[in-house]
Amino acid sequence: MNEAVPTPQRSFWKKLFLSPDEPRLRAGWRLAIQTLLMLVLFICAGFLISLLYTIFHLKITNATYLTLSTLINLIAFTISVFLARRFLDRRSFASLGLKLDRRVAPDLLAGIVISSVIMALIFLVMAVFGWIQFEGFAWPFRPLSVVLGQSLLFLLIFIFIGWQEELLVRGYYLQTLASGTNLFWGVLLSSVIFGLMHLGNPSATWFSAAGIFFAGLFLALGYVRTGQLWLPIGLHLGWNFFEGIVFGFPVSGFATFPLIRISISGPVLWSGGAFGPEAGLILLPALLLGALLISLYARWRSHSMPQDHLSPAL
Repeated sequence: MNEAVPTPQRSFWKKLFLSPDEPRLRAGWRLAIQTLLMLVLFICAGFLISLLYTIFHLKITNATYLTLSTLINLIAFTISVFLARRFLDRRSFASLGLKLDRRVAPDLLAGIVISSVIMALIFLVMAVFGWIQFEGFAWPFRPLSVVLGQSLLFLLIFIFIGWQEELLVRGYYLQTLASGTNLFWGVLLSSVIFGLMHLGNPSATWFSAAGIFFAGLFLALGYVRTGQLWLPIGLHLGWNFFEGIVFGFPVSGFATFPLIRISISGPVLWSGGAFGPEAGLILLPALLLGALLISLYARWRSHSMPQDHLSPAL
């Protein structure tokens, strides 16, 4: 009769730093190192861009500030996640949910359409209740070339924001937290982080952070139902674009270049006031509608484009 071979005891340091079932750092250490690397890259990129603006004596407008901050975040978020995924997680960058296949374009388009429906509903409800006063369209006030140029600039900014925030939060944070705990805690904790990330925005409050938290759950649903980040990226891009450029709301506290000029006079508790609809109670029924649309799309997706549904390796 063969005796069972005793399992070798792991040292204290291996238990503290290494995963029990594979040769890589525990999830918490991977998150800490990625965050530190991101901060270093953020500081370096910010210093370099500030130096260039000082040398050339360039003026910083609201659009310029938003563009620069987005560019700095893009560099820091993307490089830090790529390096962490490759060398700390020992996984490919694409395994975060960035697989390039025939589902990419439908996922992106579906996300944009779903967000446009949500934002149109918010605009319609607020108009019916008299919380919005229409002031006109952008083109009678500014030359058409300026309107088109500013719209394209903010579209580019929102593409970058959709990419970098989904890559970081629904990509690295959610999936790394899930690998150390489970999917429920990964979704919940990454959404909490998402809300806290927006506390530094103009007009932000703890109430707006709670709204962003629920928006984070909504975006996470897009990842959970598809196993890819393309749907959340489309949702994020569409949300910001239709919220700010098309319907004229503040985008998480930031003013953009709206095609429809409005003023908001409704109760802040419902409308969100200067922060935008994310800080108002009107957000909740809109997100419920969005969750339903995501579920319907995911069901159609699985039937019309059959493929083995495998979540990325955590």
